[in-house]
Amino acid sequence: MSVLLTLCVVLLVLATPGRGAGRWEPCTDLRPLDILAEAVPPDGAAVGVTVTQVQGARGLQLSAAAPHDLSFPASRIFFRCDLFPEEFSIVVTLKVPSLPAKKNEYLFTVVAEERDSLLLGLRYSPTQLHFLFLREDGARAWQVRVSFRGPALTDGQWHTLVLAVSEGSFSLTRDCGLPMDIMADVPFPATLSVQGARFFIGSRRRTKGQFTVSTEELPAWTSQHQCSWGPVTTGLAPQFDTVGLVRQLVLLPGSDATLRLCPCRNPELALLSIPPLLRGLAGKPEDSEVLKYPYETDMKVTLGSRPPCTKAEDAQFWFDAGRKGLHLCVGSEWVSVLAAKERLEYVEEHQSLFTNSETLGIEVFVIPGAGLFVATANRKTTSAIYKWADGKFSSYQDIPTHQAQSWRHFTIGKKIFLAVANFEPNEKGQEFSVIYKWSQRRRRFTPYQRVLTHGARDWEAFEVSGEHFLAVANHREGSDHNIYSVIYKWSPGARLFEANQTVATSGACDWEFFTVGPYAFLAVANAFNGTSTQLQSHLYVRLGGSFQLFQSFLVRTLRSPPAPHLCLAPGRRRTPGRTSQDQGPSPGLRAQAPPQNKAQAEPLGPRI
Repeated sequence: MSVLLTLCVVLLVLATPGRGAGRWEPCTDLRPLDILAEAVPPDGAAVGVTVTQVQGARGLQLSAAAPHDLSFPASRIFFRCDLFPEEFSIVVTLKVPSLPAKKNEYLFTVVAEERDSLLLGLRYSPTQLHFLFLREDGARAWQVRVSFRGPALTDGQWHTLVLAVSEGSFSLTRDCGLPMDIMADVPFPATLSVQGARFFIGSRRRTKGQFTVSTEELPAWTSQHQCSWGPVTTGLAPQFDTVGLVRQLVLLPGSDATLRLCPCRNPELALLSIPPLLRGLAGKPEDSEVLKYPYETDMKVTLGSRPPCTKAEDAQFWFDAGRKGLHLCVGSEWVSVLAAKERLEYVEEHQSLFTNSETLGIEVFVIPGAGLFVATANRKTTSAIYKWADGKFSSYQDIPTHQAQSWRHFTIGKKIFLAVANFEPNEKGQEFSVIYKWSQRRRRFTPYQRVLTHGARDWEAFEVSGEHFLAVANHREGSDHNIYSVIYKWSPGARLFEANQTVATSGACDWEFFTVGPYAFLAVANAFNGTSTQLQSHLYVRLGGSFQLFQSFLVRTLRSPPAPHLCLAPGRRRTPGRTSQDQGPSPGLRAQAPPQNKAQAEPLGPRI
């Protein structure tokens, strides 16, 4: 009995996907899957389908009489298992006439036949494109709709759409233009089963909502379009603005198809894969005769690193894959025949970090022995720290904040600190920004010191003559923007930051420290004084143990004050005669008050 039980357990383990000796494989090939070609036979024998050429390109015109004919079982392409890809792209090329205002039509759907439920689909209206999918949580199931506004499809012209899906990220690109991105609260399911489901082209298994059709008889034309060479038109093709045509419907698992299609000479007809029925006729010359003659097959092209160019390689080609250049061996030298255009886009997107709200600032830093980190200042009650691992940033630690504006990383000796500037008060109405210290034992940042601030926008950490300072830019207190920002100094005895000097500011946004020779400077950016955004920002120099006013700069802002988080907000005018008297533990220390001077950038303090 025990031997039989052991055998059953072993067989169960081997039968479980992802276990046993077999390696993991996706449910379908990671190549373009031509959904349209699966539904339409190569000989065009499908009922209710007419091949029509309009505006120099062929498409399929669907019949209203048979919405079920253009369909096939999902198992035909999901042959390894029955799960829809978690990340994929859908490429559609279509021509849609104008529609009534409230009409919706389906481009394709995946329907569970037994229960007649929509698992996944794509439909459009005159002003929106909707991506639909089913979410299930135990016994509960609901349909999610992701809507893109304004793709402008119903203009009677050809358009190519690329919908890229990756978890909660949805991106729509029309005609290789700028993508429209949506971060949805409900991500696409990682395990969407398509067992017993069918793909339906242009319908949802019923007549209602069927893709635009017409009863007109249209002539079939014989020329072909491919994106690589541009449209070719034979004769005068009539323009039928009342007919809906679909030319391309492709599923690309695992990647964003935009990178394969764009840029393109004719982006409205960008081509990834179309059914054989829509290609050129057999025996008819195509629009390009390149590499069609037998003798050209004897030509040799060398790939890889630069080969030698000797008599043996004479008249042979070498393709430099790294620089995308083609070279011909002439004598003993490689002569450039075809060189790729120099690209100026040196920075490419590597990773997207999805935060719980708007991110107002980031700080990138390295902790010796721990790695590379990035801290995000998020508007809502939690900010995050990410750590670099396995070629990407992964969530590492969440820290409670209150409309955080920025982070500042700095070190004092072997101590590693991270300070956050909180713009709003906490739940008790207290306005504090917090300095965190790295714990070598816990490998986390832990709260170290709370600092009283007022609408803090920025921290600046710096060192002067072996002493460590931390300056906070206080933006406003209540509705008053004309307040004091504070410079703190590290006390080795107390092991805390203590107030060292206060500086009068008006809606301060930012501090910046720098040195010129032996002199240390600290600049503050003022943004709003309660009535105007045209005011002076100040530069201070450290002399005699304190920062003294050195120069003022008149900043002229032409825009009216926007939202408070953009560092501009309504408030009160500065009280006349107010000075920068120190409010810290050293009452004898004062910062020099700026004199009334209308010069735009005239030195006002001591000359150095």
